[in-house]
Amino acid sequence: MVIAGRRINGAAPSRIRVMRVIARMNVGGPALQVSTLMRGLDPEVFDQRLYAGYVGPDEADYVEQRARDVSVSRVPTLGRAVRPTDDLRALSALVVAMRRFRPHIVHTHTAKAGALGRAAAVLARVPVRVHTFHGHLLHGYFSPAKTRLVVRAEQGLAAVTDRLVAVGRGVRDDLLTAGIGRPGQYAVVPPGTTPAAAPTRAEARERLGLPDDGLVVAYVGRVTRIKRPDRFLAVAREVRRAVPATRFLVCGDGDLHNDLQSAADLRDVLHLLGWRADVETVYAAADVVLLTSDNEGMPVSLIEAGLAGVPAVATNVGSVAEVVQDGKTGLLARTEAGELTRHTVTLLRDEGLRRRMGEQARAWTAQRFGAERLVRDTHDLYASIAVARGWWPAPLPKGADR
Repeated sequence: MVIAGRRINGAAPSRIRVMRVIARMNVGGPALQVSTLMRGLDPEVFDQRLYAGYVGPDEADYVEQRARDVSVSRVPTLGRAVRPTDDLRALSALVVAMRRFRPHIVHTHTAKAGALGRAAAVLARVPVRVHTFHGHLLHGYFSPAKTRLVVRAEQGLAAVTDRLVAVGRGVRDDLLTAGIGRPGQYAVVPPGTTPAAAPTRAEARERLGLPDDGLVVAYVGRVTRIKRPDRFLAVAREVRRAVPATRFLVCGDGDLHNDLQSAADLRDVLHLLGWRADVETVYAAADVVLLTSDNEGMPVSLIEAGLAGVPAVATNVGSVAEVVQDGKTGLLARTEAGELTRHTVTLLRDEGLRRRMGEQARAWTAQRFGAERLVRDTHDLYASIAVARGWWPAPLPKGADR
């Protein structure tokens, strides 16, 4: 094998083959991270293949919008919906693909792909299985009985997984508390991204049909139950009473989009943008970014807002506190509308505070959540596996002769 131009044990040159599996490449954090890794990992060292299903009718495809350079092998039945017959077809298709590609590592992303991809890897006798938790389903998704079934399933899957990756310490700790995996299995690898060039504030507002003056609160993400669009509307109504000139942007779509459309009392100030490829325009137009979720992993929307220099008001759930430094780069709240409203009004009424928090957010997120760091962390994870398996030689100690 050749690693950085070196032969190992006289073997023919080859690369570590990584098969990456995700249920669908809808706009959001998992698709962004997968795309970053597909682009960023050294192709002379890693031979990667990406397998994914199709997005749902209320979702936007990240590959079409922002990653046309990323090659995807489609598995039609590997989508969001759980249908036993389709899931068996997806499992069979993944097993066939693995036997053809013969990956050294199968790395799965998102819950459904994690279950089917790891099961297929066991059946295809793939040497190493890795799974990334971009969040978890432990709170806010299912009834207590169904949540217990999910936990038991994840416990069983963890037993056949070599390494578990969590996007934040909070996510990892929640999973460990639920008995999913062992501490030594986990690596914490936060998301990473590179911000697109943004227009000026005036240009952004002109593109979005907003007045140049006035204040703007933005929400970026799926419009679905776990994200609590009802709470967003409640906050918007109270903020409007306190700061009447405020406008609200929603960049995204989902099954509860009609709930936003039906908010007649906000019709003049609520701008529903749908999915946009130029999300940087939304951040450039905004004064504050608002997140109202009941559960999150590590929201990429807050990372993007920080990189754009926009302070955030967010519920303190999942690993949100690892993105937003409370009182420094934004303000965190409990999962209730009153506290979110008070924090939002505080920022809207204090331009100097917004500016200071925005500057600190840009510096903090650029240091911690860059694309190069995500690629480096993932390279190091795979390298540790390769050394442990004997595929790569152990690195020489620092200072040793080479």
